[in-house]
Amino acid sequence: MSETVEVDEQTYRSLEFAARMSGRTAGEVVAQLVAAASMPPPVAKEDSEQQRTTLSGVAVYVDYEGRRTQGRYDPRTTRIDITTGPLSGQSFKTPTGAARAVVAHYKPDVSPNRNGWSFWLLDDGSGRFLQSIRRTS
Repeated sequence: MSETVEVDEQTYRSLEFAARMSGRTAGEVVAQLVAAASMPPPVAKEDSEQQRTTLSGVAVYVDYEGRRTQGRYDPRTTRIDITTGPLSGQSFKTPTGAARAVVAHYKPDVSPNRNGWSFWLLDDGSGRFLQSIRRTS
């Protein structure tokens, strides 16, 4: 059985973009999002979630010039390690440094100046910028 879901135009454009970037259909992207949202959170001891995030970093990504670049953000040091694409294996002291490298790689003819905190997105399906988990102490 096939059902229809109505979304606004901007959401549909974002959905089409995600489908193109992942090599899937829009329906497959929606199904993956629903499956991920339906997963119960892990049951763990207090602080184990924080410990896991600190040990492995936070997954981040950016879609720039039609290409997705993924990385790991370390909240202890603010370092971003690029994990996919032509910059894979490179490490940057700050999100801004990593953002500038992505821009310089894909569009060397434009100024690479970017604010990395509002360039990188959390790779958790939330659509939130890295800025949303930035520590300001």
